[in-house]
Amino acid sequence: MTLADLLFAPRYGYESDEALVYAGDEEMTYAELVERAGNVRDGLRDGGFVRGQSVAVMLPNDADTIATIFGVWAAGGVYVPLNPRMTDDEVTRVLSMIPVALVITTDEERSRLGTIAASLDQPYEGFRVDVTARAQSEDVALVQMTSGTTGPPKPVLLTHSSVLALLDGVLGKVRGQGTRKRSSTPNLIPVSLSLWAGIYNVCFAFRVGAPVVLMNRFEPVEFAALVADYGVKSVVLPPAALAMLCDSAEIDTLAPLEWVRSITAPLSPFLARRFHEKFGIGVLNSYGQTELGGEIVGWNAADWRAWGTKKLGSVGRPHAGVEVRAVDGELQVRTSDAHPGYADPEMTLDDRLTADGWFRTGDLGHVDDEDFVWVEGRVSEQINRGGMKVIPSEVEEVLAGAVGVREAAIVGATDERLGEVPVAFIVPQNSKRPPSSDELEAHCREHLGPWKVPVRFETLDALPRNEVGKVLKGRLFEIARSLHTKMSDDQ
Repeated sequence: MTLADLLFAPRYGYESDEALVYAGDEEMTYAELVERAGNVRDGLRDGGFVRGQSVAVMLPNDADTIATIFGVWAAGGVYVPLNPRMTDDEVTRVLSMIPVALVITTDEERSRLGTIAASLDQPYEGFRVDVTARAQSEDVALVQMTSGTTGPPKPVLLTHSSVLALLDGVLGKVRGQGTRKRSSTPNLIPVSLSLWAGIYNVCFAFRVGAPVVLMNRFEPVEFAALVADYGVKSVVLPPAALAMLCDSAEIDTLAPLEWVRSITAPLSPFLARRFHEKFGIGVLNSYGQTELGGEIVGWNAADWRAWGTKKLGSVGRPHAGVEVRAVDGELQVRTSDAHPGYADPEMTLDDRLTADGWFRTGDLGHVDDEDFVWVEGRVSEQINRGGMKVIPSEVEEVLAGAVGVREAAIVGATDERLGEVPVAFIVPQNSKRPPSSDELEAHCREHLGPWKVPVRFETLDALPRNEVGKVLKGRLFEIARSLHTKMSDDQ
């Protein structure tokens, strides 16, 4: 079985005239989607496409994009999503790492991609970039770039078999093993289909027999309206979207929504509690990495009913077939599936895999006695202040509870005497009356050891984030380094 079978040979039979995709004013039936996906498949085959070659796709969030995804898979191709919002430099970086046999895009993007192809010395004709594609394993489904929040993005290979296993692991956790009930409500997808979170949730919808509702870009009022119009009871949302909904004065209900599964970025317990208190909706946290194929740890409704706020802040318990342990404070994961690695042959997983098959996640955390997993930050983000360890997420959580603070981020700045020191970036609730540095420092000293208190508090209008809402700590680090250097020079 491949991911293409989720559409062409679904577990649940769809009626041919059943609407399967809703995107704005457009509706596409099951028969129409199969036909369009079949046209993509046949067009690739007729054009001399070879199984295992890669196809780069830059399209908007619409039904044709879903048809293209499944058409590429049905032709035996490896799908390479390109976000239309990427800069030329970002697209160039991706295409320089991933040799593709074909680029599918819109007329508006054609000339831009042609210029990029020329810069890579790749002849370009219409939609085609004629390069010698490195054939992948037939099990490889797509190449997904990592988020690049702390380092350069990497092109991760994801396989049909591992994604299908993960889908069923999540489904078994959410519904209980052996349950085969078809979903009665659409799966609302509020993120881009150029992101793995978007593609994964389309696959999940078809795995459970549900149609999908697409949003071109997340907007709180539109989201609330779609939830009400389609009777959505469960949805996935990044933490940034949860914060936007909490901050919106126009929204006081999300009925009939009952559950939100937090995805793509770390979820603050403070934000989870705030969202639950405002809307009365259960917040099911989760955890995964691109290299692992997606979500491998998470909550379900039964866990929420049993533990609720008692375990608030945990990312949940491992799904079926997943083991998690902590070694020297770092979380390690072992699954039944092999890790195919990266599309770039110069990149390897050698430094991430232990001799006995455990994957080093690079995340700090622990597993408690009830098997709940707690993530406490990235190993690479941990700050060593004169030999004393500072975990940014702990300080961020304390600052999130300070009066006048909407959100906070902590990074380390190089210090000649102590090695590193924490610097705080604050987004105030009211930009005209931000809390003072003295107030923030006093709040931190009340709740934290003195070595954890930031040496500087900087106010920003917004934290820099990527497409899925993860804070770009690398950018903040550069700002912190320049600020701390200037502060040292002034002294």
